Amino acid sequence: MSHETPDRPLTTALAEAAATAGHAPSVHNTQPWRWRVLPDALELRVVRDRQLAATDPEGRLLAVSCGAALHHARVALAAEGWVAVVERLPDPADPELLARLTGLKRTEADPDAMRLVQCMQIRHTDRRPVSDEPVPTAALDDITTAVAAEGARVQILNADQVMELAAAAGHAGSVEAEDPQLREELDYWTSRTDSGTGLPPEVLPAQAPQTTVPGRDFGRPGTLPVNAGHDRAAVYGMLFGDEDEPDSWLRAGEALSAAWLTATRLGVSMVPLSGVVEVEGTRLTLRRVLAGLGYPYLVLRMGIADPEHAGPPHTPRLPTEQIVDTSAVRAGDA
Repeated sequence: MSHETPDRPLTTALAEAAATAGHAPSVHNTQPWRWRVLPDALELRVVRDRQLAATDPEGRLLAVSCGAALHHARVALAAEGWVAVVERLPDPADPELLARLTGLKRTEADPDAMRLVQCMQIRHTDRRPVSDEPVPTAALDDITTAVAAEGARVQILNADQVMELAAAAGHAGSVEAEDPQLREELDYWTSRTDSGTGLPPEVLPAQAPQTTVPGRDFGRPGTLPVNAGHDRAAVYGMLFGDEDEPDSWLRAGEALSAAWLTATRLGVSMVPLSGVVEVEGTRLTLRRVLAGLGYPYLVLRMGIADPEHAGPPHTPRLPTEQIVDTSAVRAGDA
């Protein structure tokens, strides 16, 4: 089968999928990925310069972030009628190469993937309290199913587990607040005005929101207005899996993307909480909540956004030329 159609070469589809993957979420909006377009494949590489050395020394959140971008690229290709074989960590001698999309074949454009690509454009992180409207059980089931399709799991926490999570998150926040390297790193990523990365004040709450599980203290107030409500109707889930290795972290990111895009399609606000997994002691607490059945990757807060408040703006994005390398293909092919 030819790799090209009369009007759209494969390399064009690959380059556009890589560019679309730039919408993916990442810890502190670091966007720690770079794509390389080849004549018949697409490679995902990690950008170590954008790793959070103090917060994420082992690279868990780095890999999760890149996994989210990988899933975005896969969905973008499916929406254009391309099916790819995914090779994760394909070369032990090249640890910067996280994944390769290869073996591409033409098929019918996937309408579900097309809808998810639209969701990529509107997905955002709203750290403010959600409304009192409960999350429909059917929506939680669909989100859980989307995660399972990517090889991970979500455990919806009961009231007692949420209280245990809240205590663990509070403790993790205290530990991180006392670490000067962590605070310096957080200050760096919340002060990168017009850099294309980081968290601008427009997306950070102007004051600490009243949430059951405390969110991250960013060390500075943002400008996003916060209502006086409390997110008692929020649902908390734990994203987890069987392994605690780079391959599983990458897959966790793919599962996060699948969950978040599904939630967006269903009108559910989702916020990943990573602080509680960044501290070893509280990460172990989450393992106990899971009864030792797996390794926690992230906590997910889900709810229905307050209709009285407009959503926050999108975080900035790096220009396509900084995240997509097309030098290996002929001029005009991508």
